[in-house]
Amino acid sequence: MIHNRKYLKQIRKDLRNNLTSAEAILWKALQRRQLEGRKFRRQHSIKNFVVDFYCPSVKLIIELDGAHHFTSAGFEKDRDRDRTLKDLGFKILRFENQDVFDSLENVLESIRSN
Repeated sequence: MIHNRKYLKQIRKDLRNNLTSAEAILWKALQRRQLEGRKFRRQHSIKNFVVDFYCPSVKLIIELDGAHHFTSAGFEKDRDRDRTLKDLGFKILRFENQDVFDSLENVLESIRSN
């Protein structure tokens, strides 16, 4: 089993209850099958990773990146994580938090096309 391992349950719950501003805005646009009828989950775990958003029907992961992702350590961690998830057959889209604030429609269009 690679999805929603029990030992990550509390972490997932805490993350869902404390969304960043960018995550909250994007979630409002994704929840309740508003985007192309696709079901999205927020703060879903796959293996040992908790992803921001996940659409199971197309194996699509959406990650929103804040400042800590743009350090050398953050970049390396994201690269290794993405490689592991891609090897499992998942597609990953990454957006900067600022993209959600400045051009939500462009973000949603990019998600639609995947």
